Amino acid sequence: MPTRKVRRLDAKLLMPSPSKTMDKYKGQQVSGSMADTIAFLDGILGINEDFTVRKFNIFGQFPAAIMFFTCMVNQDSVNADIMRALMYTPPHLIGRSIETAHLSDVIMNDALYHSKSSLQGELTALVDCILRGDTVIAVDGMEQSIVISTRSVEKRSIEQPATEQVIRGPREGFIEPIGTNISLIRYRLQSPDLRIQTMEIGRRTKSKVAVCYIEGITNPALVEEVHKRLSKIDTDTVLDSGYLEQFIEDNHYSPFPQVQYTERPDKVVANLAEGRVSILVDGSPLALVVPTVFNQFYQTVEDYTERFLLMSSIRLARMIALVFSLVFPALYVSIISYNPELIPTDFAVAVAGGRAGVPFPAVIEVIIIEISMEVLREATIRLPQQVGGALSIVGVLVVGQAAVAAGFASPITVVIIALTTIGSFATPAYNAALALRLLRFPLIILAGTFGLYGVMIGLILIANHLLSLKSFGVPYLSPFIPIDFQGLKDLLVRGPLWLMNRRPAFLDPVDETRVSESKFNELKKTSKNVLDPLNDKSE
Repeated sequence: MPTRKVRRLDAKLLMPSPSKTMDKYKGQQVSGSMADTIAFLDGILGINEDFTVRKFNIFGQFPAAIMFFTCMVNQDSVNADIMRALMYTPPHLIGRSIETAHLSDVIMNDALYHSKSSLQGELTALVDCILRGDTVIAVDGMEQSIVISTRSVEKRSIEQPATEQVIRGPREGFIEPIGTNISLIRYRLQSPDLRIQTMEIGRRTKSKVAVCYIEGITNPALVEEVHKRLSKIDTDTVLDSGYLEQFIEDNHYSPFPQVQYTERPDKVVANLAEGRVSILVDGSPLALVVPTVFNQFYQTVEDYTERFLLMSSIRLARMIALVFSLVFPALYVSIISYNPELIPTDFAVAVAGGRAGVPFPAVIEVIIIEISMEVLREATIRLPQQVGGALSIVGVLVVGQAAVAAGFASPITVVIIALTTIGSFATPAYNAALALRLLRFPLIILAGTFGLYGVMIGLILIANHLLSLKSFGVPYLSPFIPIDFQGLKDLLVRGPLWLMNRRPAFLDPVDETRVSESKFNELKKTSKNVLDPLNDKSE
């Protein structure tokens, strides 16, 4: 018995997979025999329950077969626009003899009720078309089969992005089908200069990838570099844009993200207008934007939809929260462990009283609380939405208070970790906040080992790493280093839109002008002339 089982398993392993069979027939053309085409496609796809082969007669005289996956096509379109249109002879062709040699022209130009149709003569290409959701018609005597785009996959409605919500701004977000996402971009960027080039990546998934840019603004060298990196990807599966991000980033071992992702079409259009390139993947609601610099990760859509004075102050607060989330626990550990004289005496006495019953050193205490907070945060994300909110409240209030009462942690440590966690929540980009959360731990260890010297060593190493990073050839700390005065208008604070009249120089755009300065000056002059009579009248 065991020997038979092993033999059966070996036989299964030796059976050629469909992809191996397609490699064998690659380049082979349709013979013109409908039976041979059906036999080939049925041999590759026939084992699937949803694969449909329906034979009928075109115009009542030419044998044909229509093949498709039932779950991937619009059945109403197949029945009404294709089969019904081909079964009956068009009125203007009744009584005329149709030769097989001209049958393809008659079908494509006179009979078929569908705008997206083409002829395909390669057998393996027909398999790819059916797998994408297209419908294939094989006609006896024709050396090319008809491919009709009938793909119709169930999709969710367009909703507000869950991870990038705004108070003032559009409420639409990308969804999984790439066609819908491209339409959302074209809806906001109705320019003939918008270029969308597609390719297939993934030997088995054959995922459709779209590269979007604006011709006349984006540097052609950047577009060429994006195509070069994407064309070098050789993997069998691409299920999300995150797969591509890990292949095309410059430094694979850096904790800092070098590619920005977003669910918002308006954010993609804004980046395209600056001279960047966006990458969309079929099946992913997240678009990639390259090149990326560090200051993009603490900017939001509201920074540009609201007035600049208000949003500049909010951006500064966001920057303070970002710094808090990185260095606050390390500073606390270094001061408590090595330099308590740096804090006021009254406060030092209060801290010492709170830590009187804690059996651990400050560094161990902070690391334990930080790990507990990370576990709690991960549990909150993974639990169902109805339970996650309750768990976060219970975890923070009950467990934190119980830890203080039991003497495992001091009240000041819980306050420090809470402020640090709030600061990380204030960082808009999740991947950037994750990098700062990861870097907190080595900083805490350095602070517990060397004190403030350790904190400074850690910050110098992080700054040195940031200075060495590049994203598609653009320095990561641009426009601060190397300095770009035009880019500084949108760095720590956001300048007025009319003042940011040029695109970022570090992107090397073809067209640098964004706002016409002469038109703006003319507008200001006109508005003054209009208001002068009103002012004179009021005086």
